[in-house]
Amino acid sequence: MHFPKTVKAKFIILKIIFFMITNITPTKMAPKPNTITPFGPTEPASVCSFHSASPENATEVNLLKESIAWPETPSVPPDFSLTDTSDPAHSTFTILPRRGGGSWHVGDQLEVLIRISDHRGRPRKSGGDLLYARLQNRAVFAGVAGKVLDHRNGSYTAVFSLLWEGNAQVEVSLVHPSEAITVLAKVTQEYPDRAYFLSVFRSGSVTETVTCNVCLKGPKEKLCNYTDLHTGEPWFCYKPKKLTCDNRITHSKGGFSFKPESNENQLFQRLYLPVYLPDGTSDIVKTKPAGYYYQGAWRALDGTTVRQFNNASARTQCLKGKVVHLYGDSTVRQFFEFLTGNTPGRHVFDLKSPGQAGPYMALDYKNNILLTYRCHGSPILYTPMSAIETRHIATELRTVAGGPDTVIVISVWAHFTSFPIEVYIRRLLNIKRAVVQLLTRAPDTLVIIRTSNPKGSVLSEIRTSSDWYALVNVQLLDAWEMCLAHHLPHSLHPQPPIIKNMIDVVLSHTCPLGGKSEGATKQ
Repeated sequence: MHFPKTVKAKFIILKIIFFMITNITPTKMAPKPNTITPFGPTEPASVCSFHSASPENATEVNLLKESIAWPETPSVPPDFSLTDTSDPAHSTFTILPRRGGGSWHVGDQLEVLIRISDHRGRPRKSGGDLLYARLQNRAVFAGVAGKVLDHRNGSYTAVFSLLWEGNAQVEVSLVHPSEAITVLAKVTQEYPDRAYFLSVFRSGSVTETVTCNVCLKGPKEKLCNYTDLHTGEPWFCYKPKKLTCDNRITHSKGGFSFKPESNENQLFQRLYLPVYLPDGTSDIVKTKPAGYYYQGAWRALDGTTVRQFNNASARTQCLKGKVVHLYGDSTVRQFFEFLTGNTPGRHVFDLKSPGQAGPYMALDYKNNILLTYRCHGSPILYTPMSAIETRHIATELRTVAGGPDTVIVISVWAHFTSFPIEVYIRRLLNIKRAVVQLLTRAPDTLVIIRTSNPKGSVLSEIRTSSDWYALVNVQLLDAWEMCLAHHLPHSLHPQPPIIKNMIDVVLSHTCPLGGKSEGATKQ
């Protein structure tokens, strides 16, 4: 249940990696040495590994892994009892008094002390729970994400910046208890290849379908090696019995090949914590959110003035003479769909591409606007697509001339959440190098990175791609906070009001205040 406390005021694992690779400070946990990194090589010796890193990347990869190590979580025996796990109904959060006393003011830091107990009401003695926190006022469509600090003793502190005048409601949700984190880590250790892929090989009338993945078990002579020669990104398929490796035609999602323990499913539910009246004190914790919503519009706190491009004319004026390349998964494909579906005169070419995978291209000839979308390379969980279209973003960026009229937007995360973290780090480091090279030859190119965002709580997806699996001159579009701060339900594909705000951020970087785009309004 959720019982928000009204406060008068005058006033999450893949995202962390994204931030650290781009020198953005992630949310911190209280320092303590007994942490674990819940990822480790378990696959037998083969010609490949899910956990490999090139010698030049080894140090950076290890530093990143250490920085995101999760607090030690309790073991989950086969006969575990749910009553021993974290329970929102017996847990509380308390809004602490304002430091220095007096009334709240815009700019203050609101602190909330969270105490977690199990189903029997016993206080938990360790950390590792996954919590989300936000402050909101739905009457004025306002919201901001909170920063959660894990004290590793069953208590947490959530800190919010007070950014608007009027009322605000605190909401804390338990996404996963620490035992669920243990299960998710175990799944990654035991099933690093739980997401598998298929390729069709064809020559004349002979057709064969085989399994493919980042790594496959088997001797070298039994595998087709499609490792990218430029990036070193590994990809393998089992060698077909009758055909050669050169006969590969398609790539597609296969499925998920692991059997979860049914009694563990009860660990995966998202519930809210009740709130109690102020008491006690806490250590000083500071939060600096990426931005907040007010009147439904995103207001960035990084110095960017986010303008409102509320109609097709304003968006067209901003993009006039521009080339916009969108690279990544379906969460950036939404941008293509928004910019073409809401802008008359922008004609989408029929490239005979699969519905999800693309590539897509749209042209506004009158205003000299070119808009493209291309998905990232394998692993990618799409319906059948041509194998030759599974090209890596780093490779694609080598063909981009760049310049002041070129905009690049990249979003890579959703298809990596079922893999060991090294797979994701390797991909981001390759993209980072390619972006650096692009900006070296064309420093006035605008590059925007869209981060991951929290998703929904569908049980069938949590075990394979939980938000916990998801915790680079380049601009950052903080999709995580833009979704977490919004009152709409979390979803892999954010709803149109959130996408509209993301587009406004992109266009505000493209056409900053004082530039062109006369139809935009300032917030």
